[in-house]
Amino acid sequence: MARLEINRSGEMEVFVRVVERSGFSAAARSLRMTPSAVSKLVARLEARLGARLVHRSTRRLQLTPEGIAFFERAKRILAEIDDAEREASSGAAPRGRVRVNSNVPFGLHHLLPLVPGFLERYPEVRLDIVLTDQVIDLFEERADVAIRVGPLRTSQLVARKLGSSRMVVVGAPHYLAHHGTPRTLAELETHNRIGFNFARSFDEWPFVEGGVNRTLPAVGNTLSGDGETSRRLALAGVGLARLAWFHIGPDIAAGRLVPVLEEFNPGDSEDIHAVFVGQGGRLPARVRAFIDYLAETVTLPKR
Repeated sequence: MARLEINRSGEMEVFVRVVERSGFSAAARSLRMTPSAVSKLVARLEARLGARLVHRSTRRLQLTPEGIAFFERAKRILAEIDDAEREASSGAAPRGRVRVNSNVPFGLHHLLPLVPGFLERYPEVRLDIVLTDQVIDLFEERADVAIRVGPLRTSQLVARKLGSSRMVVVGAPHYLAHHGTPRTLAELETHNRIGFNFARSFDEWPFVEGGVNRTLPAVGNTLSGDGETSRRLALAGVGLARLAWFHIGPDIAAGRLVPVLEEFNPGDSEDIHAVFVGQGGRLPARVRAFIDYLAETVTLPKR
């Protein structure tokens, strides 16, 4: 179990997370603690303050007037601590923990292979890496850097572009041998198209036919929760998938996956960015070092 140093700022951080997550269990998961440890820490905080901060019930968590006041002050204090650390460490040698969030494909194929080199260059930095295709809130998750693939949402975050990669429809050779290689969009409609089971900004495959833009829904008998699962399903011969070249370039080069319908490909690409909180242009040295290393070492297929 992860242990927080028991001090005033640590107690504040746990209490604020309990309020923001509306419960001890949700706060415990985000802090990598047990619910009982979080509950005991809040109880110890209340005992030290001599005031009840929350009314506990099985259905919901309700703040007392003292709890509301403490929550607002604690949030401001934690924000000031973050600002102070960011300003103090901006010129220091990189050290400390960097929390990194990445989507699964980029994380597996491009981020993780770079970790040994980064840690060799910056031995006093500790990386805390989470791979998920769900878009997280950096403020809520207290992440330092997130890798975003695709259009960026309007936000207060700063973005640094790492590259871009063209999208392509692919299938495994044994799938195409059994079901046929689609030569037209009409033929594509008879094929199993692997889709995603999470909310996306678009859920259709774009094409250009005779100079006219067209889209076809990703319909079939299989959905996946991330791009890497879609890749593995395509490799297994389940159906066709539409993925970024940075993700499947080695599979195409090795003949494990074959591009189809390239003459109808609209040429759209997905940009890859590192996004981070950069208030006033100040970054902790450890975070700046990580972002600079990504920009220096990430190489994506040119196709």
